[in-house]
Amino acid sequence: MRNSKVGLGGGCHWCTEGVFQSLKGITSVEQGWIASAPPNEAYSEAVIVCYNPNIISLKDLIEIHLHTHSATSRHSMRDKYRSAIYTYGSAQSKICENILHDLQPSFDNELVTEVLMVKNFKINQPEFLNYYYSNPNKPFCKNFIEPKLRLVLEKFSKVVNHAKFKATGNL
Repeated sequence: MRNSKVGLGGGCHWCTEGVFQSLKGITSVEQGWIASAPPNEAYSEAVIVCYNPNIISLKDLIEIHLHTHSATSRHSMRDKYRSAIYTYGSAQSKICENILHDLQPSFDNELVTEVLMVKNFKINQPEFLNYYYSNPNKPFCKNFIEPKLRLVLEKFSKVVNHAKFKATGNL
């Protein structure tokens, strides 16, 4: 089966990138900013995840995404950190909407995550790409990314690329 791709946004793209780089079946993670159609045309921090659906499902990716950012919070930074699943067609959008609906009972509060089409993507500057795995001992990585990675390791161990985790020596 061919690789698939989906955009994910909700928190810092350094964090989101590190989370999805740490999973089995991920072939690439592009970190940057995604814009959708109005009223969501402003760029927001996000990643584009390319994955092998024979190894990791879209449902797993979305569930991990929802648990590793504030998917139920309507905080004031939602313009910069839009909670979204960015899709590449109406069929994928419908699948994602159904997955969100099915996952809602796992959360105490209503999910604010939207399903939006990818309109434009801008990749981050090269020095900020692969941020966690290039800088695992930086304070930002220790304080913000590693707690998310620990959660993924505890809650989603079956889809974790354990060799990637071990490479940092931190978890």
